[in-house]
Order: sequence, then structure tokens, then C-alpha cells
Amino acid sequence: MPSGPDSFVSDPQYSREFERARGLVLAHPQRWRVIYHYDADGIASASSAVRAFGRLGYPVQLTPLIGVEREKMHTLLSATKGPVLIVDTGSSWTDLYPAHPHPVVVLDHHTYRGAPHPPDLPAHVAFVNPLDWGVDGMSEMCAATLTWLFSIFLDPLNWDNAPWALSGAIGDRQHVGGFHGLNAILVDEAIRRSALVRRPGAALLGPTVGAALATSIDPYFRRLSGRRPAVDTFLRELSIDPETPPLTLPEEARHRLVGALRARLEAGGVLPEFVALVDQERWFLPSLGRDAEELSNLQSATGRAGTPSLGVAMALGDARAFERAQVEETRWRTGILSTLLRLEEQGVNERTALRWFESRETPLAGTQAGMAMSYLLPPDKPVIVFSGEGTSSLKISGRGTLRLVADGLDLSAALQAAAKAVGGEGGGHKVASGATIPPGTRDRFLDAADPIIAAQLRIRGAT
Repeated sequence: MPSGPDSFVSDPQYSREFERARGLVLAHPQRWRVIYHYDADGIASASSAVRAFGRLGYPVQLTPLIGVEREKMHTLLSATKGPVLIVDTGSSWTDLYPAHPHPVVVLDHHTYRGAPHPPDLPAHVAFVNPLDWGVDGMSEMCAATLTWLFSIFLDPLNWDNAPWALSGAIGDRQHVGGFHGLNAILVDEAIRRSALVRRPGAALLGPTVGAALATSIDPYFRRLSGRRPAVDTFLRELSIDPETPPLTLPEEARHRLVGALRARLEAGGVLPEFVALVDQERWFLPSLGRDAEELSNLQSATGRAGTPSLGVAMALGDARAFERAQVEETRWRTGILSTLLRLEEQGVNERTALRWFESRETPLAGTQAGMAMSYLLPPDKPVIVFSGEGTSSLKISGRGTLRLVADGLDLSAALQAAAKAVGGEGGGHKVASGATIPPGTRDRFLDAADPIIAAQLRIRGAT
């Protein structure tokens, strides 16, 4: 088994990028500004970074970014009189970093123009992206596992950042179908080092089986999620007491429940990789005494509540931060459930090559899109969600599936081009991407995006 990070990838670009980034960090023992995306992956990335900098004795200043915000990045760099670490964002703005007079280190897994050939950057800028060394940033490495890996390059003690790496990967849904690629190598090594424990189990997060199913969003169960009376009836028909704590559910009853839940998802046309989440292996975090998905949800909730620093505070051992995050997680889950219930009852809007709907909660739109794509909508088209109506800009979240990507879908390219056509900007991954466009341009954006996606998927009829 590997014992250090140097041998994980054979491509020489891998070592060059990490060594350049490590050299800049170690050569500048001072206050660093850490800029991060406000979702679970970004918060988890910032958590590993802050813990690693703390071990080095470096103070940090944390700054979250909410969307594709080029101008805000420019403003932050101009206002920062010292080195900057950028995690889970920044690949689209490599032209901004050379002008910053201090070191800039970017750790990002999103695609960029020219990938996998990184731009020629000055010595004080390090750009680390798994795409450059043959690792898929969409499915084999997220920003949190990338930042975890970088922290190990800084100091092997940082293997204990495993909880924050795993929670970020789950937040980016790279656990669907099980971890693979470089993620799997890192997870296996962390298990060997007792930083993680792999466990079988069912997707039941809650004090009782009934409460877990009634509040379940991933998986989302048609006619059960958000409907406690229906859940109780369903469980009693399986001879299961709804008040049973999940961990005390007898093995035979658990198998019966898992079989019924899988059958329900399959009957609804849910793809096998999402059906498998019902009883896919789970990861226990010994240092925290909780499930990695539970931690991921707490981080997602704090970010979407506008308090991402609370998510980072959990990584620093703040017990009150966990308590406050749990309150936000309940609100976050309720907000997602309410939209999924609405979509289940009312449906979504159709275009030739895409589906779309509007969300009342901008911070939750991306998660709502992902859950709708996974559990409510046919898998033949991606879905786009608009939010922020009535504000200075319209936010867009797009979600597809890896199967659509295999058929040609590239949401990053589609949303970027369609946003540019209406005076906005976008970017991300082929399977999940975002954009920001001026108010009042929704229909023009759709008119631009629909034929692009139709061409990618070879669907006829888009105009």
C-alpha cells in the first residue's frame, strides 16, 4: 500500500504542480487569505487548508465566493496585501493571478480553457488541477480531496484531514457508485491509517427509521419523502416500527426495508447508480463519531445558510459550531424537500434538449437541481434551475448525469456559451455547471442553451 503522496500518480506534471505549490506556501510563513466556494466541497477544502496552515503556524483570512464572480475575485486580489490560496474555484480566471504581487496558489478541479494543458504562469503562481495529470475532476477527485492531498504534501500529519475530504467529495456526489480513481486510492490509504472506517448500512440519517425516511432527500422517495403519515403506513406494512432507531434495526428487517426502497426507486425509473445509494457502503469518521454524509450535509447547510465560516469552525473543533450547523441542516433539508415535493406534484418546464424550473431559494438551487435530476426527472435531458429573480443577477445551476456526459453532454461549455451570449458568465463541470446572467435574460439564455445541448446530445428539433 502507498504510504505517501508522491507515488499516487505517475504523470510528472502531478509532482511539478504540487511541489511548486508547496514551495510557495513554505517559503511564505505569513498570513494567507483563503478564498473558497461556499458549497460543501469548498467548505471542506477550506477546512483542510485552515487546519494545515494552523499546523504551520500561519494565520488565515477566510473569504467565501457564492458563484461565478470574476469581478469579485479581481477586487479581492487587489485588496489583499499578501499571499492567496484559492480552493474549489478559480480555474476560469488564471489571467488575473500574474498581476498579484504576492504568491497565488490555486487548488481546483473544474475545467478550464485549454485543459489539460495549464497556462504558462509566473513563478509566484501555482495552478494545481487534476485534469493536468489525467485524473477526472468530475468523478475521481474533488476540490476537498485535492486540498487534502496537498495538505499531506505539506505534512503527513494531515492524513487526519480525511473527514473533511470525504465530506466534500460526498457533497460533490463523487461517492455515487463508490469512490474510484485517485479518490479511491486516498480513501483506502486513510482506512489503512484508521482515519476512516468503511461500514455497510442503509441510507437512514435520523433518530428513527420513520423520521429518516420522511426527511430523506438523497435518495428522495416519491410519495414517501416529506410525507410522514405515508412513511408510517409503508413501514408498518413491512412490519417495522417507525420509531425504531436505525442502528437498532434488526438485520432481517433492514434487508426487507432496503429491498422495498430499491424496488420503489426502480419503479420510478431512477438510474441504478442512484438506486444503489439506498444501501451503498458508508464511511464512519472515528475522530468525529459520525457518518461522513452527515458531516457533508452539515457543511452544505452552513454554506447555503450564508454562514460557511461555521462549516470551517467545525473542522477546528468548535462544539457550538456543530450545534448551530445542526439547526441550519434542518432548515436546509426542509427547503430542499419543499421544492422536490412541488416538482413531484407540478412537474417542470420542457425544451427540446433540456428541462428547467425556478427556485425560490438561490442557495439551495444547485442541490434541488441535483436531487431532481437523480430522483424525479427522466434521465434523457439535463435540468437547469433559475433563481434570484428580482435581484441584480439571475443565478443558474445546471445538472446532468455521467451517462449524459458519456453521450456528449458538456454543461460547462453550454452554460458558458449561453451565458456569454446574454452578457453573463458561466463554467464548471460537464455534468454540473453554473452561470450568472443579467436580469430579464432567462428566455434568451434558454434559446441559446437549448440548441447547444441538442447538438451535444444529437437531439433534433432545437431552435
